[in-house]
Amino acid sequence: MVFLAVFFAWPVAAILRRGLLDDAGGWDPVGALRVLGRADVLHLAAFTLGQAAASTVLTLAVGMPVAWLLARVDLPGRTLLRVLVTVPFVLPTVVVGVAFRVLLVDGGPLGWLHLDGTVWAILLAHAFFNTAVVARTVGGLWSHLDPRAEQAARSLGASPLRAFTSVTLPALAPAVASAASVVFLFCATSFGVVLVLGGSRYRTLETEVYTRTVDYLDLRTAAALSLLQLVVVLAALAVGARARRRRETALSLRPTASTARRPRGRTWFGVVGALVVVVGLLGVPPLVLVLRSFSVVGWSLDAYRGLGVSRNGATGLDALSTSLRTATDATVISVVMGLLAAVALARAHGRLGSLADGALMLPLGVSAVTVGFGFLITLGSLPGDLRTSPLLVPIAQALVATPLVVRTLLPALRSVDERLRQAAAVLGASPLRVWREVDLPLVARAVAAATGFAYVVSLGEFGATTFLARPDRPTLPVLVGTLISRPGAENTATALAAATVLVVATAAVVAVVESVRVGELGEF
Repeated sequence: MVFLAVFFAWPVAAILRRGLLDDAGGWDPVGALRVLGRADVLHLAAFTLGQAAASTVLTLAVGMPVAWLLARVDLPGRTLLRVLVTVPFVLPTVVVGVAFRVLLVDGGPLGWLHLDGTVWAILLAHAFFNTAVVARTVGGLWSHLDPRAEQAARSLGASPLRAFTSVTLPALAPAVASAASVVFLFCATSFGVVLVLGGSRYRTLETEVYTRTVDYLDLRTAAALSLLQLVVVLAALAVGARARRRRETALSLRPTASTARRPRGRTWFGVVGALVVVVGLLGVPPLVLVLRSFSVVGWSLDAYRGLGVSRNGATGLDALSTSLRTATDATVISVVMGLLAAVALARAHGRLGSLADGALMLPLGVSAVTVGFGFLITLGSLPGDLRTSPLLVPIAQALVATPLVVRTLLPALRSVDERLRQAAAVLGASPLRVWREVDLPLVARAVAAATGFAYVVSLGEFGATTFLARPDRPTLPVLVGTLISRPGAENTATALAAATVLVVATAAVVAVVESVRVGELGEF
C-alpha cells in the first residue's frame, strides 16, 4: 500500500488537483464541471463508453466459443492452443494496432473490406486483445461445471441451445460478468490501439488526455478528463470486484476434476468453428505482421537490418536492450510487491480486504499518461529526484504488472488448505518457515507464471513509457509507435521488424509460462 500511495495515488492526486484549480492556482471545481460539460467532451465520453461496450459484446461473442473449447474439449496440442489464445493479451497494444493496420490497410490481406480508418478496426483489435480474458476467466469456471445438469436438460427434451441458455449460462454468469467488467475496463482505457487505428478521427478519453498534455499543454482539460475517466474506472472495478467474489464462490462449490472430453459426433462442428475463430482472429494478424516484415520491399531482411540504424541517437537494437533491462527491473519490483499483496489479501476478510483488492486494480484503469505526467510533477520532491533515475520507467511498468501478478497468485494462495499451515505451526515452525515449507512449494508454479506474465507485460508497456522514456533511450514499443507515425518505407519496415521481435519474444515467454501453468483456476 505504501508503494501504491507513493508511486500511484500521489501522482494521480496531483494531476486531479490540477483539474480543480484555475489558471491562477485558485480552487475552482466549478470550472472543472464546465470543462466536462462541453459538447466535445460529452461526445468524447460517449464514444469512449460506446466503443468499450461494443468491444465488450464483440469480445464475449468471440471468447465464449474459445472458452468452451479450452474447458470442455480435450484436444491434442492444448498447450499450443492456450499459447495462441494468451499471446494477444500480453502483446504491446501498439503492436496490436500495427498488426491490424497492416491487415486492413488498402492492399493488405483484408483491405477489400475497407475497414481501415473505421471504428470496426478498433473493435476488432480490442476483441483480438481481450479474447484471452473471456477464455481464461469463463473457461476456468466452465471446466469445473458438473455436465450432468446440462445432460439432464437434454434428456428432458431441451435443444442444445436451450440447455445452454437455461442451465449452463446461468451457472457461468459470475465468470461472464467478471470477464465483461475487465474487458470493458481495458477497452475504455485503451491507448495504443486507438492511437494507431483511430488516428485523428476517433479519440477516447485516454488518447485525448495524452494529446492535451503533450501537444497542447492543456493541463486543466487533461486533468478534468482524467477525473471523468477515474469515475468510469471505479464503476467498472466495483462491478468487477462483485462479480469476481461470486466467481470465486462458484468455483469453491465445484468439483476440482476437469470435465474436458474427447470430441465426438456433432461436437466436432463446434470444435471446428471455435478453431476457426482462434486461427482467424487470433492467429492471422500476428502472422500477417511477421510475413509483412520480410516483404516491405520484396522478400528480404532489409527491415531487420534497419534495426541497426541510429534514429534520434538510438538504434532498434539499443531500444531492445533498454526494453529487456527495464522489463527485468519492473518484473522484480512487481513480483515482490504483488507477492506481498497477494499473501495479505489471501488472509484478509471483510470490507477492508475488498477495498484493498480494488485499490490494487486501479493502476490498470487509470490513464497511463496521467500517471506518467504525475511522476514528473511529484517525484522531484523525493530524495534523489527519481525523475532522472533509470528506475522511473521500471516503476511505471511495475504499476501495470503488479495487479496481474496479484490476480495470478491470489487464487493459488487461497487454495492452500489452512490446516497444513496450522499443522506446521503446531509442530513448532515459525510463520516464516511455514511460508517457506508449506505455502511456497504449493504456489511455486503460480509464482513462475506470474513472473513470466509480469515480464511480457512490462516488456510491452506503451502508455506511461511513451511519456517517460527519453528520446535517446526509447523502449522497443515506443520506437515502434514513433516509427509507424512517420512517413517513409524505411521507417515502416523498421517498425514492422521491431514489432515482430516483440511478438516472438512475447510468444516465447508465454510458451514457457504455459509449460508451468497452475491449472484452469487463474484469472486473466
